[in-house]
Amino acid sequence: MQSAVAWPRLPPHDPDTPVLSVVDMHTGGEPLRIVLAGCPEVVGPTLLAKRRYMREHLDRVRRRLLLEPRGHRDMYGAVLVRSELPEAHLGALFLHNAGYSSMCGHAVLALGRFALDFGLLPAPPDGSCEARVNIHCPCGLVTAFVACEGGRSCGPVRFHSVPAFVLASDLMVDVPRHGKVVVDIAYGGAFYAFVSARQLGLDVRSARTRDLVDTASAVTAAVKAQFKITHPESEDLAFLYGTILTDGKDAYDEEPTTNICVFADEQVDRSPTGSGVTARIALQYHKGLVGLNQPRAFKSSATGSVFTGSAVREAKCGDFKAVIVEVSGQAHYTGTASFTVEDDDPLKDGFLLK
Repeated sequence: MQSAVAWPRLPPHDPDTPVLSVVDMHTGGEPLRIVLAGCPEVVGPTLLAKRRYMREHLDRVRRRLLLEPRGHRDMYGAVLVRSELPEAHLGALFLHNAGYSSMCGHAVLALGRFALDFGLLPAPPDGSCEARVNIHCPCGLVTAFVACEGGRSCGPVRFHSVPAFVLASDLMVDVPRHGKVVVDIAYGGAFYAFVSARQLGLDVRSARTRDLVDTASAVTAAVKAQFKITHPESEDLAFLYGTILTDGKDAYDEEPTTNICVFADEQVDRSPTGSGVTARIALQYHKGLVGLNQPRAFKSSATGSVFTGSAVREAKCGDFKAVIVEVSGQAHYTGTASFTVEDDDPLKDGFLLK
């Protein structure tokens, strides 16, 4: 038997650069890298101000954690910060391959478990089977409900969204190489364009992922060029996050409806997309295809993982009629890591292959 080697706790690294310690999780296959330590303080009076500060002053943290060689094109991350809201247990900034999101449902489902297990809120009373976790996201406060036993998470998580609404319905967009395409734009904490893949000559359940990515990216570019995204409450939220290609099955059915989300810089969500499910339920409710408290299942064409979603009550967002959506899914831990930097490494801040 080969003898054990007594390795040092950390490899040689720049002592002036903080070690980034993380917990890794996934929700329905979509990764989440949660920063435990090593990120400098993110300052600002509000969460949106903190998001701007991190983008302008601390983007190296995102690049080092998410891009190669420590991450990959489709890695996702979360930096936990203090919230200005007294009812929030934590604030979260969401990181992807191109920058910073305003909402991330798969991350909320994972952070609900994480917050309970890592003591970010008081332990629930003995005998409780669910813990309530208030998470301040850049889009607003969302509430996660975490199944628990003995004060620890033990199963699925559900969350209640910020008010979700439809910005544009049956919008005609000219997509290069595809011609005129009917697009819906809906908000679930982030804005998405929704298109039935059949309009584009694709079956979302069987097409090659590369073909789906190229097509969704073309739709995103066309919508950005031809339609102005606005949000009634904040310009920081007024941007198109990506495109979700669907199987077109929006009318209520007990069988899952399949979709794939392509966001940021051609990043592919392995899960059904929590904020996408939120926006898609808002769209289906807006069109009279689902009612209140009528749950639907959404399947990822990438992994086959399933989230459920339902509109639980009506709401308002500015002048828009909106709904609060409940999304449910299961998150799992995958490990921990400590990431170091050597000062003479020319690729220390990461790279992204095109």
